[in-house]
Formats: sequence, structure tokens, C-alpha cells
Amino acid sequence: MWLVGSGTAPTPRVLCVQQGGEAMTAEPLRARVMIANEQGLHMRPLGAFVSLASRFQSRVSVSKDGQPPADGRSMFDLMALGAEQGTELTLEVAGPDQDLALRTLVNFLEGLAQEEDGVAPGGS
Repeated sequence: MWLVGSGTAPTPRVLCVQQGGEAMTAEPLRARVMIANEQGLHMRPLGAFVSLASRFQSRVSVSKDGQPPADGRSMFDLMALGAEQGTELTLEVAGPDQDLALRTLVNFLEGLAQEEDGVAPGGS
């Protein structure tokens, strides 16, 4: 793990950073996630991500390489990111349940690599 913007750690997997203040101040939380799944973010995991993101009250956005952020609740926006294996995505979550939302979404994306081994994300 490393701090967003620090750029000083070798091959990090994920980082969750609260940007100032307590979560209750509505400051967004951010995390960087490397897509390890050999197939990248294709239709099935994108649909599951959108479904997960839609369960939370918080706003979810996903960005790649300085591109404008995609709405985390829009399959079409997320498909436009073209997140292949090795892509680093930045998730930003803001709202009343942002802590849980960010942890859940990061865990989901990290679990996609297990999909290659026939294990469902979040499964064991």
C-alpha cells in the first residue's frame, strides 16, 4: 500500500486514503487498485461492480490515467475506461457510507484475480 500521490512505493496493490478530516465531513475517500485479472474488467465483473456500487448511498467514481472519472454505477461509463490486466484504477467514494463502500468495492476488484482460478470474487 502507498499514499495516493506519493509515488514512492514499489508495485502497490491498493491504497485507501482519507483526504483530510473524518469521513463524516464528506471528504471523499480514494483508493488505487491494480487490475490483476487476466481478462481485465469485462462485462460480467463490470455488471457485478455496478450492482455493488448501486447498493450504497455514496457517489462512486472510477478513473484511469488522468481520464475524466467514470460513474461507478454506469456500465457504459466503466466499459469506456478499457481496464485491461495491469491497469491501475483510482476509485473515489463520497457519501454517508463511503468507508464501507470503498472497502467493499476494493475487495471486489482485488478478488477478480481469483476468477482466473475458478474462484468467485469474495469467495474462498
